[in-house]
Amino acid sequence: MNTKTVPSHPPSREQLLYWLHEAAEIEHHLMCCYLYAAFSLKHDDTVWSEEQRLAVAGWRRLLTSVAMEEMTHLCLVGNLMNALGAPAHMNRPAFPVGSGLYPAGFVIRLQPFSKATIEHFKFLERPAAQVLADGTGFAPVSSYQRIVPEGRLSPGARDYSTVGELYEMLTRSLEAFAQTHGEEALFVGDPALQVDMSLAPLQGVIAITNLTSAQRAIVTIVTQGEGAGSEQVDSHYSRFTRVGDELEQLLQTHPGFEPAWPAATNPVMNPPVIEADDRVYISHPRNARWLDIGNALYTTSLRCLLQGFDARDRNAKATWLGAAFALMRSLVPVGQGLAARPAGEANVMPHAGLTFTPLRTLARLPADSAARFVAERLYELHQRALELPVVPVAGETVETWQGVIDMLVQQKTRLLALADADTKTGHSSAAEQSASETAPAVAPIPPAVGPAGASSIFPVETVHGRNLTVHFEARRCIHSRHCVLDAPTVFKANTPGEWIHPDAISAEQLVAVAQNCPSGAIRYERHDGGSAEEAPPVNTLHVRENGPYAVHAPLTVGHHDDGLRATLCRCGQSKNKPWCDGSHVSAGFVASGEPLTGNVDALAIRDGALVVTPLRDGPLLVVGNLEICAGTGHTVARVTEARLCRCGQSNNKPFCDGSHAVVGFVANGD
Repeated sequence: MNTKTVPSHPPSREQLLYWLHEAAEIEHHLMCCYLYAAFSLKHDDTVWSEEQRLAVAGWRRLLTSVAMEEMTHLCLVGNLMNALGAPAHMNRPAFPVGSGLYPAGFVIRLQPFSKATIEHFKFLERPAAQVLADGTGFAPVSSYQRIVPEGRLSPGARDYSTVGELYEMLTRSLEAFAQTHGEEALFVGDPALQVDMSLAPLQGVIAITNLTSAQRAIVTIVTQGEGAGSEQVDSHYSRFTRVGDELEQLLQTHPGFEPAWPAATNPVMNPPVIEADDRVYISHPRNARWLDIGNALYTTSLRCLLQGFDARDRNAKATWLGAAFALMRSLVPVGQGLAARPAGEANVMPHAGLTFTPLRTLARLPADSAARFVAERLYELHQRALELPVVPVAGETVETWQGVIDMLVQQKTRLLALADADTKTGHSSAAEQSASETAPAVAPIPPAVGPAGASSIFPVETVHGRNLTVHFEARRCIHSRHCVLDAPTVFKANTPGEWIHPDAISAEQLVAVAQNCPSGAIRYERHDGGSAEEAPPVNTLHVRENGPYAVHAPLTVGHHDDGLRATLCRCGQSKNKPWCDGSHVSAGFVASGEPLTGNVDALAIRDGALVVTPLRDGPLLVVGNLEICAGTGHTVARVTEARLCRCGQSNNKPFCDGSHAVVGFVANGD
């Protein structure tokens, strides 16, 4: 243990919060740096070999997944702040960050993917015992050490060599405070403020209410990234080391290999106040306007994130955090688009890049006006996006940009609904009513006629018997074979002519077989006076090993009454999205049916309507009371709203982590 990280006496709460603010800013900065490098990678190049193409796609996924884990760390630090009685901190100084603000050896700036950039990332994530030089060009211009006299009342920074040492100091300080004053005196925050995986699509986010959960959160941060070395094969340091090795090997065999666009190093949105040679001012008229939209999306996502951490009502938290992550996902095509376009008109080099320009201040908005405030901002963004022409470059489609525009409308509508619910008047201001009338609404899809009590969008085969009428929807069938094995005299597959014979067994036996059909392809109507199928007392979703989601609940899927059972695609390959069609088998889809256990706090209500909305080119938005279960049956999460991966690429399965935007997943939806 580094003795510099052990406090000689318990620090004050003010000092603990000072260090947590610094940790939040570091996590935030690193997340932006990793995203910027990912955005700079090309989607394709006519001169690439298949090996190079696969390598670049893998690097993009890796950088994005690491950035998402930095988001996890930022949220955990926010939970720690809330647990200590202070608001989460989501702002940070603007890029670039020179030496002195953080540990003396740290220089943090936006730079496109390159050998030096990856070496710099390794340096930032290195474990304390690892002696490593920084990437070329990242050396600090001056030497500075932060020293705070022992016993000073005002909080201040201490120097440390690695981020892992900062978290070790935090752990020891929290333990010292709790030992001296007691855990109850330390963790004074409202537990209702906490954010967990049921609210945020981030693996490892947990509620923090005591010393044990605080220690667990810091272990997650260190194990994933800051401070974990080669002994952790999935640590950030280990992953960046593998990327560096792969890049070096490809450069040796193909010296001219260029995986990234020549995006700017240190791009800035406004002309520098102080003349500096290391800033690139994005001045191209059209690209500067897209940069303006990108930065507004970024800062608005931070506003939503901050409001989400501040809200106590769970529905309000879900609405705010859902908006925050939707806005963050929309940064992907904007950031990639800027990196593929020039920074100025006069020269084609360098290219532009998303500057992540922060607001001067980022404070919590008053709860009674926050939703309308942000909805107004989303309307402004929507109108500006409609005004800008889009001329796609390689790897882009007009539909991708349209997805950003549609997202703004959807989130504006949800925030206005939240505002109306808060005021309980159902009325909004004249300005909001005008915005709502001008912006296009998301139109529901009218249901088509199907079996009684259900609406189906595919043809249904109907066979009438004495006691039961059986409805079979072939397009939903995933061939679980319960029907042909449990009732072979009723369901005679692969035979000519009629193949369903409802009268071959008793009504009760046939009802049991139908209710055992996981996909809902088999449904029935009773004519014998018996009871219709009842909704389950607990809504469940089982994550099938290497397969789909099996849902049992009163379902609405994509605006359609979908009965009580469905199997929904999670591999991304189904030709019948959002339902499974068995493509996971031919695609060789591999995904555990035993995901890590997240929040399993009891739900006040466990049944009721469950609404599944496939989002365009994105995840399944699930709203309603739901227990997510492993394939073997044990509960891994209890949620009232979640975004479930359906592209098959998330590193946080079954929850979405934004990978669909990186891999270019395409699917119909709202």
